[in-house]
Amino acid sequence: MRYIILFAFTLLAQISIAQSVSVENLKKHVYTLADDKYQGRGTGEKGEKKSASYIRSQVKKSGLKPKGSKKFYQDFQFELKLMNPANPHGDMISKGILEARNVVAYVDNAAQYTVIIGAHYDHLGEGELGGSREANPAGKIHHGADDNASGVAALLELARILENNNHIEEHNYLFIFFSGEEEGLQGSKYWVENPTTNLDNVNYMLNLDMVGRLDSITRKLVVHGVGTSPDFGNHLNASNKKDLTLVFDSSGVGPSDFTSFYRKQIPVLGFFTGQHSDYHKESDTPEKINYEGEKEVVELILNLVMRLDTMPKQSFTETKEKQMGRSRFKVSMGIMPDYTHSGIGVKVDGVTDDKPASKAGIKAGDIIVKMGDDEITDMGAYMRVLAKLEKGTTLQVQVKRGEEELILPVTF
Repeated sequence: MRYIILFAFTLLAQISIAQSVSVENLKKHVYTLADDKYQGRGTGEKGEKKSASYIRSQVKKSGLKPKGSKKFYQDFQFELKLMNPANPHGDMISKGILEARNVVAYVDNAAQYTVIIGAHYDHLGEGELGGSREANPAGKIHHGADDNASGVAALLELARILENNNHIEEHNYLFIFFSGEEEGLQGSKYWVENPTTNLDNVNYMLNLDMVGRLDSITRKLVVHGVGTSPDFGNHLNASNKKDLTLVFDSSGVGPSDFTSFYRKQIPVLGFFTGQHSDYHKESDTPEKINYEGEKEVVELILNLVMRLDTMPKQSFTETKEKQMGRSRFKVSMGIMPDYTHSGIGVKVDGVTDDKPASKAGIKAGDIIVKMGDDEITDMGAYMRVLAKLEKGTTLQVQVKRGEEELILPVTF
């Protein structure tokens, strides 16, 4: 009977805490950080500093303690290198030293172990830092509502709730708002090399990057790093009270800040609601966020954190690393892959105008299943084909479009 009562109490506590997630707060944070006044939150720029000040004010208001190197801030420097427009396949050129800052806040429960939860708050500014998908990016504010004001908003809600409850107290919780992610995970790399808490006492790390576009039909939520601890998959499934469609990626190495923590042999999970056509464009704006969907993502994370709070420290497992994205490709197809696609092939989520894919007639929704003689089973296979292509090559690309199968000649 005692265990039944304890289980019922825990279940009620989960429901109570999850219900406290505020859509109004999520919306307020996203609209603030993606406003023109923040100038796209470019790393090292005035908009970044203004964003850091806003984040600091919010965690302080929620009652968290500072845990940076200078109160809530951890300043750092790095050399910015961009592609040489005169030789796009050659060496990178230096654009100077950027000064940036992480924002670090702490829920101190006087516990033995600490859980780190992070999100990057920087974006592309007004297109001058590189990475934009606009044809002429200069001077255009890249609002970054999903990338990654959505993750910051979710993190601020998690911080507020975990500071102001008495049900999740067996761990300390460290919240890190990273800068420099868009420039190569610079903020998270700096923090793990200059940690403001003992890494030996870190249980696991959760990362939120682009969690604002949950599709209301597919309800897919990609979770990276599931293989970095043996029971993560079971814990995630048990925490999924709203029946989100969880798409698991086992690797601890991926396109966001959780990678820096995996490199330090810390179990990691990275949450991501998927790519979209506004990615790295000025059109990534606040009214396009699915705030109710983001609330469900935050609720799942709260359920997971509560579930793991009274459990032993999670063990670390090394995962197979993907070799995608490491080559300096000589060609580009000009598509945006759908990273939530869990079937065979690479699903096209968006097509860039005047690039090889659009000229060949490839459309959003197509699934690339073959390129020349190579079967395209997944993103890794797709990247390996791109890596060996020379400019001017023409390949017969086989795509599935609904019930049709088409073969389209693509000239790179």
